[in-house]
Amino acid sequence: MTNVNGSSQPCGGVQLHLWQTDKFKTISCILMIKSPLSVDTVTARALIPHILQRGTKQHPNRMALKRKLDDMYGAVLATDVQKKGEQHVITFRIDVASERFLSDQITLFQEALALLHEVLTEPNQEDGVFSQAIVEQEKRALKQRIQSVYDDKMRYANVRITEEMFSEELYRLPAYGREEDLATLTSENIYDVYKQMLAHDRMDLFIVGSFDETAAKTTVSKLFGAERSIQAQQAASAPSPSVVQEKVVRDEQKVKQGKLHMGYRTYTTFADDDYEAAQVANGIFGGFPSSKLFINVREKESLAYYAASRLESHKGVLMVMSGIEFDKYDRAVEIIKAQVTAMKQGDFTEKDIAQAKSMLLNQLWEAVDTARGFVELSYHEVVANARRSLLDRAEAIKQVTKEDIVQAANKWELDTIYFLTGAGEAK
Repeated sequence: MTNVNGSSQPCGGVQLHLWQTDKFKTISCILMIKSPLSVDTVTARALIPHILQRGTKQHPNRMALKRKLDDMYGAVLATDVQKKGEQHVITFRIDVASERFLSDQITLFQEALALLHEVLTEPNQEDGVFSQAIVEQEKRALKQRIQSVYDDKMRYANVRITEEMFSEELYRLPAYGREEDLATLTSENIYDVYKQMLAHDRMDLFIVGSFDETAAKTTVSKLFGAERSIQAQQAASAPSPSVVQEKVVRDEQKVKQGKLHMGYRTYTTFADDDYEAAQVANGIFGGFPSSKLFINVREKESLAYYAASRLESHKGVLMVMSGIEFDKYDRAVEIIKAQVTAMKQGDFTEKDIAQAKSMLLNQLWEAVDTARGFVELSYHEVVANARRSLLDRAEAIKQVTKEDIVQAANKWELDTIYFLTGAGEAK
C-alpha cells in the first residue's frame, strides 16, 4: 500500500494538512470549518456556504464566479454541510488541474487557494451585510431542500428517529437546519453568525495532490496567516445516557411500504479502543450484503425489501434501517432483535469475521482513491481529537478478535423503534 500519511501543522489561523501524491490529475483544496451544533446557529450556518457561493467583491455574482472558474481550466468549487457527532461542519472544496499536466507555466494552484480564500472572506455585501435578495433566495431554496426530505421516506424516517431518539441532545438537529428558523432569519443575524465563524471556528485545510509543498505553505501562510481566537477543542459529542426504557414511535402517512428503523446506543466512538471491533461487529450484523440482517430478515424470512445497519462514528449510534410490509412489523422487530442477541452471544463464524474485515479494508482503501474520501477519513481524527493514521486503523481492523467483537456488541442497547406505516395501519 502506498503511503497515505500526510503531514499536519498549524499555519496561522488554520491547521494545514498536506498529502503529496501522484494518484490524481487534480489538486484538491478542502477547507473544513467546525463548531458545536447549536439551536441558535444551525440554520444560519447551513445557509452561509450557499450565500458565499453567490459572489465575491471581485466576482460579484454567480456568473462572474463561474467565468473565473472556467478560466482556471475548468476548476470546480463546491460546498457541503454535515454533522460529525454533535459538531457542525461546513466544507468548501476547490479542485484544479495539476500543473504537471498543463503545457502553460502558470501558478494555478496558488490561484485556487486565493479564490478559496476570497470566497470565504470577501463576500459580496450590501450595506455591510449579505445581500437581502440573495438571502431570501437561499432561504427559499433551503426550504425546498428541507421539504424534499418528506418525499424520500427513508431519509424522512432517519430524520424522525433521530429527532425522537435524541430529543434531549443536540444530535437531534439536522445539519441542513430547521424550516421553522427561516421566517426569523435576516441578513444581519446570518452575517453575525458568519463573522463569529471566521473569528472562532476551528478550520482545517487539506491539500491533496501533486504540488510544491514549500509554495503551498507560503501561500497558505500569506492568505490564512492571521492569528484567530479559535474556540477550545470540544468533545465530538456528549456521552450517551443509559437506556432506561425502549421508546416506540409510529407515524402514519400515505405510503406503500413501511419504514422500520431501530436505533441502538453503542457507547463506542472513533476515539475508543474498541472502535474497530464495533466496525467489524456491524459488518457481520448489517453492514454488508453478507450480513445477518440481509440473510435472515430479507432472504430467509422475506420480511423486508431491504435491511441494513450503519454506525455513526462520533455519536456512538447503530441505526438499523428496513423497508417492510405493514403487517410484518412484529415479526421484523423480533428477527432484528434476534440478530443482535446472536451477535452478543458470539453466534457467528471465523469466516464471517474474515469477510467483514475484508470488506472494511476494501472500503478504507477505496475511499483513499479519491481526494475527498481521503479527507473524510482523515477528518475523523480532527473531530475526535485522536491521532490514528489510516495505516494504524487498517492494522487495528486486522487484529480484531471474536472476543473483541462480542464485547463491543454487548454494549449495544436498543433505544428507539420508529415505524412509518400507512394511513389507518397504526395499532
